[in-house]
Amino acid sequence: MRRRTFVQRALETGLAAPFAVTATAGAAAAAQPAPARAAAPPADAPATVLARDGVAERAAWVAQATRIADPVLTHLAAGTLKPSMPVEQAEGANRAPVTHLEALGRLLAGLAPWLALPADTTAEGRTRARLLDLARRAIAQAVDPASPDALNFTTGGQPLVDAAFLAHAILRAPAALGDGLDPATRTRLVAALTSTRAITPAFSNWLLFTAMVEAGLARLGAPWDRTRVDYALRQHEQWYVGDGHYGDGPQFHWDYYNSYVIQPMLLDVLDAVGSDANATAHPAWAAMRAPVLARARRHAAIQERLIGPDGTFPAIGRSIAYRAGAFQLLAQVALRRALPDGVAPGQVRAALSAVLIRTLDAPATFDAGGWLRIGLAGHQPGIGERYISTGSLYLCATAFLPLGLPADDPFWSQPAQPWTARLAWSGAPFPIDHAL
Repeated sequence: MRRRTFVQRALETGLAAPFAVTATAGAAAAAQPAPARAAAPPADAPATVLARDGVAERAAWVAQATRIADPVLTHLAAGTLKPSMPVEQAEGANRAPVTHLEALGRLLAGLAPWLALPADTTAEGRTRARLLDLARRAIAQAVDPASPDALNFTTGGQPLVDAAFLAHAILRAPAALGDGLDPATRTRLVAALTSTRAITPAFSNWLLFTAMVEAGLARLGAPWDRTRVDYALRQHEQWYVGDGHYGDGPQFHWDYYNSYVIQPMLLDVLDAVGSDANATAHPAWAAMRAPVLARARRHAAIQERLIGPDGTFPAIGRSIAYRAGAFQLLAQVALRRALPDGVAPGQVRAALSAVLIRTLDAPATFDAGGWLRIGLAGHQPGIGERYISTGSLYLCATAFLPLGLPADDPFWSQPAQPWTARLAWSGAPFPIDHAL
């Protein structure tokens, strides 16, 4: 085939077509139709989020969060999660024993601040009350050994991870999801969290899972192991590499684990056990709080700049199937009302909204039963590493942390504003970046 003809055909069949033809396939292969291309995510994400006011944007977030939460919480509260939730995974992986706790822990870690808001009679308030009731009933089923949906807290290494996410939910909503449990469930939850001590963490961000479990036990008023917390905190001080970034273990990884796990857990563990009230008993932990927060704010500033003009972001590193969960730290810093200087709540709301649209409104993101499917923008099972399964995907819920701010908070009441990349690539003035 002449080169000009080949290029013309590529242009006619779409940009993916040339790359579907190998160097040795020849003209016959080139003549085949191009592979079907997935429908593109909504192209008007920026226009949508910049046009809506905070009331409409919050309603959109609530609707999406509810869509994600309903299948998990409804089935687990009824004791039907295991037979109902599909387990999508890499060929040969065996994630069924762990995927259900993943779904519960990760979902509640994201929605906990919202569920903890005071009751009200608005439509949102009624939805929140319903989901909070389901969440409490779901936890009760998860930790009851007699339940058909009793979840695995001890077999294999993965349960430590998701027990930590569940403990993180307790830290983020101690009254709603801790004190709000009936006494028997609370006792069983303490036993389930304690049982994960049998799992040895990897020498990586996993140290924070042990620390988070212990912080959760402390918040539940149970005995907790200070040594496990201390080791995780001190080791991560050793792994700080500068400019708002930690290594994941001794080596730095270019991925989103500073946001998936490391910095959110550092912040909340220190809030739980390194507060001023504990400063006398744990002065080293109390002294960590200010620098850890400063690093988190710097990392959040970088995250805001990573969100492209169209709501996309670099698809780099492991676990990209966690979708919008890549921006948990930016969402958490917004929740804490600690955004970096020069970064307005209205621009972060708009940026996160664009990310949510890109990653959760893409066609084929959900199956017919409403369950998340593996992918970043739609259904892309090829990006599911062997440790990824359906339950893993619910880490995307952590992007919804700002729902824990009341509707009159500036995050929701400020007019939407273009985020940094929108300004930079439109030719408008924008602030330059500075290292910490």
